Amino acid sequence: MRISDRRVLKLIRQWLQAGVMENDQFHETELGTPQGGVISPLLSNIYLNYMDTIWENQFSHLGTLIRYADDFVIMCRTKQEALESIQVLMAILNKLELSLSKEKSRLVNIWDNSTGFDFLGLHHRKFPVFNKGGSKVFAMSHVPAKKAMKEMRRKIKEYTAPRNKLFLSLEELVKGLNRKLRGFKNYYFISPIAKRWARRIDWYVIERLTIFCNKKRSKRNKHAGKLKVIQNTQGSLLKLAG
Repeated sequence: MRISDRRVLKLIRQWLQAGVMENDQFHETELGTPQGGVISPLLSNIYLNYMDTIWENQFSHLGTLIRYADDFVIMCRTKQEALESIQVLMAILNKLELSLSKEKSRLVNIWDNSTGFDFLGLHHRKFPVFNKGGSKVFAMSHVPAKKAMKEMRRKIKEYTAPRNKLFLSLEELVKGLNRKLRGFKNYYFISPIAKRWARRIDWYVIERLTIFCNKKRSKRNKHAGKLKVIQNTQGSLLKLAG
């Protein structure tokens, strides 16, 4: 509708027909973009631009649409508006020959701290906050999702566990580990309440470093000497909750 450059259109067509590799086997692409493909977010933005335009022009009174690639959230004022939004979305997606994932989609009430939702690796929910007078209010905040926390622990373990890392000093290991922790902190810890989640990662890092030091010294009790590790890394290890 908007691009008339044949070379660009040809390139997009080639991406859609490139196929996928799975277990060293090539599979032709029958429909859509490959899940997890590096170009998929861009192609999603091109294709779903129609949905953004229709929503903004005709249905913005129902709520605010926030979309990133093929993931999106609609913030509505009432349950009735939310239910109507679902019907509108299903009609738009049906016209685009797409379907709404029932497993990943749900309707949540975020007026209090009973429920929340995950979006872009963060869990969004209202948390109780106490004023100086002792009254309790609920304020929206954003913390790392369970999946993001699990993935970060996996990366920390994957970096510290290999036996070839035992040739490194503790300072060298911490230096490399800090690069991963800094990126994690910059993305996920955007609210003060997220410090609780940061402390869990901090203690997991200390635990992995303790195992590393004890392996390096061939100690059988892999969890002994945790206090010594904390003292040795003081000032050099990036503290997420600091």
